[in-house]
Amino acid sequence: MGEKIQRLPGFRDFFPEDCAVRNYVFGKWREISRIYGFHEYDGPILEPTDLYKKKSGNEILGQLFHFEDRGERGVAMRPELTPTLARMAAARQRDYKKPLRWFGIGQFFRYEKPQKGRTREFFQLNADILGEESKEADAELIAFSIDLMLALGFTKEDFIIRLSDREAWLEFMRQEFIDSSSQEHFLQTIDKIEREKDEITNETLVKIGTTREAVQNFINSAADSEHFSSVINNLHARGLSDYVKVDLNVVRGLAYYTGTVFEVFDTNKNMRAIAGGGRYDKLCSLISDGSADIPACGFAMGDVVITDLIKETKSANTKLLNYLGTEDSSDAYVVIADENHRNDALAIAQLLRNNGYRVSYPLTPTKVGKQFGNAENLKSRTAVIIGSEYPKIKVKLHEDFKPKHSGYNPTHKSEEVRQFVDNAIILELNHMMIRLGSKSAFEERTLH
Repeated sequence: MGEKIQRLPGFRDFFPEDCAVRNYVFGKWREISRIYGFHEYDGPILEPTDLYKKKSGNEILGQLFHFEDRGERGVAMRPELTPTLARMAAARQRDYKKPLRWFGIGQFFRYEKPQKGRTREFFQLNADILGEESKEADAELIAFSIDLMLALGFTKEDFIIRLSDREAWLEFMRQEFIDSSSQEHFLQTIDKIEREKDEITNETLVKIGTTREAVQNFINSAADSEHFSSVINNLHARGLSDYVKVDLNVVRGLAYYTGTVFEVFDTNKNMRAIAGGGRYDKLCSLISDGSADIPACGFAMGDVVITDLIKETKSANTKLLNYLGTEDSSDAYVVIADENHRNDALAIAQLLRNNGYRVSYPLTPTKVGKQFGNAENLKSRTAVIIGSEYPKIKVKLHEDFKPKHSGYNPTHKSEEVRQFVDNAIILELNHMMIRLGSKSAFEERTLH
């Protein structure tokens, strides 16, 4: 007997219940993206390895799944979407009126150590505005991220946007006369400042040309900086400024960014950054070798961290469970109580499906009791019973039945609900039977 094949480390299986959760997250991503006027795009999973080298240098190779294809080309499975976006925007910059509001939902791969909130394959939302250099675009994306968190069921007590700016740190380095050759090392030190001991950080900073005290004083004074006034005022006008905190501790790989940067964190600090992004005005020019100079800003949210946080946050998890309770259920289960009428049952099932209802039925002869058990397992909202008395049809309604109709109000009393059911679902079935050339009477009651 051969060795049992296991899935690769850092990769995930998605069983139906996992796909239901994933679809919920994707649905919210698309919902808010479209509310903000963004258009969906995508690119290939495989890209030339050089595309990522241009953005991040050779050090990126350690994070890539890359290989040489049969055409002897160096290719990589995409670790992110922004370089692809820059390539696409540069290639067809004259075909679209600016600014572009594009979003993408894709699968990505990074050869990193699997840990909480981080896998080697993941899905990610990317939302970007290209062709707009004002900080109004930065504020728009921050507002986008706030509304997305709210749509997922989080409250103001659950998350905070930490706002920083590369321009502010460049000004600090000029004031401190930090040599340009030390800037990257300096920024890396700032990036770890909350995780490193103060004495170690100070020792490093002294060697660079400044001190831990000077850095901290600069961070503490950032809230009064003009660097952030435009963004904060924009968010204040929307009623969203309470969700944002100016915090220069956020560095976010500043070699890539050219202005505003931000990250979304849970207030309990149980997770790594939930989402993050900022302004990257030079990337399109870099990717296109100077042929396209397009200012841009964007942010990304991965599915791993946000899904974990949803499940750990009461309000967000309740919203998820409510969705799963309705969307992951069947509208009707056609119970075939008399096999002599199987063809009639199939006709009813097909008519219901033609009208947009999710319908199941037993593929082979099955005891009626087991069929009702199957209806329960499938969370079926109704059971349509086709038996020896056909064309009379019995319709049993689940006690938690909610009609699939825009006019349904969950605050209705039970008798009002039953009346609505009569008008919305049962009458529809009756009309179907009339089209089949027979009239039917209906009886309804709960499954329990």
